[in-house]
Amino acid sequence: MTIKEFSFNLPPHLIAQTPADKRGEDRLLVLDRGDGSVIDEQMHNFASYIDEGSIVVVNNSKVRKARVYATSDTGSIVEFLFLEENLDNTWQCMVTKAKRQKVGKHYTFSNKKGSYIRKAWITKIGDEGTRTVAFEAPLDEDFFRQLGHVPLPPYIKRDDSFADEKRYQTIYADPEGSVAAPTAGLHFTEEILASIKGKGCRIVPITLHVGPGTFLPVRTEHLDDHKMHYERYEIREEAAKIITQAHIEGRKIIATGTTCVRTLESAFNSETQCLKSGEGRTNLFIRPGYQWKVVTQILTNFHTPESTLLVLVSTFAGKQLIDCAYQHAVDREYRFFSYGDAMFIR
Repeated sequence: MTIKEFSFNLPPHLIAQTPADKRGEDRLLVLDRGDGSVIDEQMHNFASYIDEGSIVVVNNSKVRKARVYATSDTGSIVEFLFLEENLDNTWQCMVTKAKRQKVGKHYTFSNKKGSYIRKAWITKIGDEGTRTVAFEAPLDEDFFRQLGHVPLPPYIKRDDSFADEKRYQTIYADPEGSVAAPTAGLHFTEEILASIKGKGCRIVPITLHVGPGTFLPVRTEHLDDHKMHYERYEIREEAAKIITQAHIEGRKIIATGTTCVRTLESAFNSETQCLKSGEGRTNLFIRPGYQWKVVTQILTNFHTPESTLLVLVSTFAGKQLIDCAYQHAVDREYRFFSYGDAMFIR
């Protein structure tokens, strides 16, 4: 299949530029794979659509203030997106004006007062515009607190604000390491989580640090030619046991977002019928023909045209159903993408 088959027309005004006034007040489209029905709902009623005893898996990765600006040795302003720290304390970064950012070029990172300064230079050129960046001394989290900006996606046409520091973060975010939010989890409030538990369901956290594998566009014509970037994940032993037992008992495994989907499907062993605990890396690209292992329902946002995320949900629910659901969402003016509304595929 070609990526062009996963395109759709989206009026620009439906791309959410800000979150809902209050967390959890988003709309919820409920899509039933069994009969193809679509229900217009509200996110605060999510628990009424899940089965008793279900496992709701959430991604607890915390978003780092990973967008940082520097001045190059030629005086230009360059934006760095800090993806991941290497073992030698260098960093993998995406950069703007990539062709100009060559090996050996130096940069100064500093705050407006000049009271906090870090020097760096490029040591290697990687794929998809990435650069390996070395610093005079290893960075600590103070670097990002002092200089970092919330890494809002490019379709949000405004600068990040103080409010984004909380709203572009799930309420249960813990280990820091993502450069984009696991956005399906942004809808949850303490009240919604309590209503889920009130249905006799368990909320189980796992971790996938969101990186380019999730958000980079597909630049190949055919899906089979697209190469996903690796992303780091961790599943604790207790979480693996709970999810494995629920799977054996035939209970619903609800993945909150595509990051949870890819983590669970990557770590599940079809031969042993067990979810493997521990750390791992995944570059799994779920596309038509994929044989599902453990995920049975998905809570997700509405995704960008021609993206790996849209391909994933189309593979799960069937392309025709997703096409119809997305057209329904457009017609009824649902809000799309990171700060937009949610869809529950059951």
